[in-house]
Amino acid sequence: MSNSHHGSSKGNRHQEPLYETDIPTPSHAERAHTLAAAVGTASLCTLTQAIPDADFEADGYPYGSFVTYGLEGGNPVFLISTLAEHTRNLLGDSRASLIIAEAGEGDPLARARVTLVGRAEQLTAENNDTAKEIFLTAHPGAAYYADFNDFSFWRLNVEAVRYIGGYGRMSWVPIDEWRTSRPCPIAASSDRIIAHMNADHADTMVLYCDAFTKATETAVASMTAVDRYGFEMSVETEQGPRPIRLPFTKEVGTAKEVRIELVDLAKRARQQLGAQS
Repeated sequence: MSNSHHGSSKGNRHQEPLYETDIPTPSHAERAHTLAAAVGTASLCTLTQAIPDADFEADGYPYGSFVTYGLEGGNPVFLISTLAEHTRNLLGDSRASLIIAEAGEGDPLARARVTLVGRAEQLTAENNDTAKEIFLTAHPGAAYYADFNDFSFWRLNVEAVRYIGGYGRMSWVPIDEWRTSRPCPIAASSDRIIAHMNADHADTMVLYCDAFTKATETAVASMTAVDRYGFEMSVETEQGPRPIRLPFTKEVGTAKEVRIELVDLAKRARQQLGAQS
């Protein structure tokens, strides 16, 4: 995978990592797939078709629409009105892209987003059963109009994926990796885990830093992310906030397994610090 990096300030460009970087980390394909599976809303970009009564020559312009979607493997499926402008555009030119963005507070450019590029395919009533089930599972309120004659299911057959995880973390994801990757199994629990650790176990995260990283003098550490392979923290240093990542002993699949790993890590940290004293 070829990664592109930019946006580092001069102050931190040459800083040595505070942790061992050769540890399991989600691939960009996994991060992108996790984001796409979690969000469910996006901007669909299609190419305008000639409009006879338009005030300008509208043919071929990028046209953005807000849509909801479900994910069929690595391909988004939509339920859209036949009266919508983007449907008219897709019938004239199937090329399209979908941009999915992570919600949250703070700097929006520091949050993750993924752009899926491909060709859209209109599904018939005879071959849309899977797409319909996936879409209505994600958006049960759409069941009211899913069978209306003026609505139809579409699938974006993804041909290229661009992932941006925030400043300095971006790449074109190899399409084979996108198609075989799977969302993180603990994604739905991650916010709760992070909130619990930051509210109730801030001292434990400082303990992790003292035992397993070079940030041995920090007094403040907060969890910022957790996934199947490990977790990430932000620590306060004299140079400002710095990132830390620590691995689990094995890949986890549930919130309970995350708790077991974190408790075990705290036990090992105390043992290691006790042996050093």
